[in-house]
Amino acid sequence: MQYYKTKGVCAREIGVEVESDGTIKNVEFCGGCDGNTHGLSNLIAGMKKDDVIKKLEGIQCGSKGTSCPDQLAQILKSL
Repeated sequence: MQYYKTKGVCAREIGVEVESDGTIKNVEFCGGCDGNTHGLSNLIAGMKKDDVIKKLEGIQCGSKGTSCPDQLAQILKSL
């Protein structure tokens, strides 16, 4: 699993493991809202990264201008 630093959210890092066909194998949030991040990780396991990007990109947390889901989408876009 490769870990990526986040910007502007409570989670400090997000670990991502994507298979060669673009399927998300595993996601781990380091920090953030524990129940929400675990739930999100379980929901997207087995999904294609492009589908996850479409669903999560642009979600905001309060006035932060980003969110843990949006940060995950940005990481997936860079892979």
